[in-house]
Formats: sequence, structure tokens, C-alpha cells
Amino acid sequence: MIFNSYKSEIIYSVLLLLILFVVRALIIIAVKKIGKKSGTSEARAILIGRYVTVTLVFIALLLEAFIFGAETSDITLLFSSVFAVIGIALFAIWSILSNITSGVIMFFSFPYKVGDKIKIHDKDYPVEAIIEDIRAFQLILREDNGDLVTYPNNLILQKAVTLMEKDALDDSSIL
Repeated sequence: MIFNSYKSEIIYSVLLLLILFVVRALIIIAVKKIGKKSGTSEARAILIGRYVTVTLVFIALLLEAFIFGAETSDITLLFSSVFAVIGIALFAIWSILSNITSGVIMFFSFPYKVGDKIKIHDKDYPVEAIIEDIRAFQLILREDNGDLVTYPNNLILQKAVTLMEKDALDDSSIL
């Protein structure tokens, strides 16, 4: 019977899954609390939760391989081959990964919120607009003339950004 042959491995696997579910739940709760505290949207917290889940699935697969007796050299060979292929593929789409990584960084440390008016000091295309949404890949900005601007997350972290004064915003809405 299979259960008797792999009894300890199955027990360890169940324990691993339970531990990872608890860790995932704790991390997602913490991310949602951080999101509420910083005033970010719930959709962004859910997105970060998905990133955490994917990371934990990869960790679970790695640990399961060790539980079922895979040798370190086999795992090393597998991961080096997979990472070589992924590295070549990702080199072609580094911009997308850069924007996703920037989106995660912005979730935890971006000082501006939806509704804030900001000025991006870009020499090629300076932008002065209100933040309408902060997404995984870009900011959605609305200029005073009504134009919609999408600005990549990786660039927003590289440029100087000024929060326009709240009083100035209030005065301009009166006129």
C-alpha cells in the first residue's frame, strides 16, 4: 500500500502545507493592515497577496522535493537549468519585471496616495497630474486638461516627484 510506504513523507507534506497556509494567512493579514494604514487600495493588497502565494508555492515545491528524497545535487541541477532558461526569457521582458518589482516597493513605501496631485520632474515629459489609480505596472494620472497619462512604476521611482500643496489644490478648485 502506498500510504504505508510513504507514511512519514505524507505526514511531513501535510505539516508543511499547514505551516505554509498559516504563514500565507499571516503575511496576507499583515499586508492588508499595512495597506489600510498607508491608505492604499484593497486591490493592491490583493495583488501583493498573489505574489506572496506564488512565492510560497515555489518554496513548497522545493521543500516537497527534499521531503520525498531528492538529492541536493539534483535540485541544484534542476534549478540552475530552469533559472538559465527563465533568465534568458526574462531578459527580453526585464521592463515588465522591473515594473512589477517597483509596484511591490511602491506598495510598502510610496508616499503618495490616490487623489494626490503630484509633479513628476522628468526632463523629456514633465507631468503635473492627480493620481487616479496605482496599478501593478503603472500609475494612472489625470492632467488638469483632462488627459489621461499612464506612467510606468519603474520610472516613478527613478524621478523626483513633488506633492503639490493641499492649499494650492483647494485654491485652484475655487477659481
